[in-house]
Amino acid sequence: MLSIDFHTHTYHSFDSMMKPEKILRIAKERGLNGIVISDHDTIKGGLDCFALNKDPGFKVVVASEIKTNVGDITALNIKEEIHERNFSDVVAATKKQGGLILLVHPYHHHKLDEINFYAIDLIEGFNGREFPENNNKAIALAAKHRKPVIAGSDSHLYGEIGNARTFYNDFSDLTKPLRFEGSRNNATDAVFSQLIKAWKTRSMKRFYQWGKWAPVYLYKRASKK
Repeated sequence: MLSIDFHTHTYHSFDSMMKPEKILRIAKERGLNGIVISDHDTIKGGLDCFALNKDPGFKVVVASEIKTNVGDITALNIKEEIHERNFSDVVAATKKQGGLILLVHPYHHHKLDEINFYAIDLIEGFNGREFPENNNKAIALAAKHRKPVIAGSDSHLYGEIGNARTFYNDFSDLTKPLRFEGSRNNATDAVFSQLIKAWKTRSMKRFYQWGKWAPVYLYKRASKK
C-alpha cells in the first residue's frame, strides 16, 4: 500500500520557508511514497520538486492552492499556472489541463453554498491544522456529496510533513483512495507560519494581526485537545 501527503507548501508560498530538496528527503524518510506540493497561487514549488525528484518510486504531484471567490481550491496534476480566481474559471482551467479539483479545509473561510460540488473531485476530510470539529464536518460534507476523502498535513514547516497521509493501491487514479489517517500538527507550527507570512510580506498590519490572533489561537488549541 502506498501513502501520499496531499497538502504541503514550499518557500514559494508566502507563509513557508521550506526548501524543495529537503521536503523530498524528509517525505521519503517518513515513509511517504508521494507528496502533493500545493503552494499558494503558484506551481513553482511543485515544478521544483518534480524536477528534483529522481526516484521513479516516489510521486510528486504538481498543484496549486488557489484563493478563489468561494475559498481555497487546490488544482491537482497541472502543468501551467492558473491565473483565474473565480471558482468556475479555476475549475475550467484545471480540467483543461487534465487536472483534478480538491476542496481543502472546507470549513475554513469557504462559501460552501456557492460551490458547485459536481465540479469537486476530492474533499480534504482531515487537515493537520484544522480543529477536529471542522475535520469531522468536512468528512460529513464529503459523504453528503459522495466525494472521495483525502488527508493533508497542510505542512508549512518540516516537522509537519507526513502528519497526514492517504493510502492507495497505486497512484494511477487519485480519486480512488483506500483510507486516510492523520495527527494534528503542533499548535506552535501554525503560529510560526503566520509570523513567517507577516515577515515575508513585510506587513506591519499582519504583524499586528498576528500579535492579536496568536494568543487566542493557542488558548483554543490548549482547551480543545
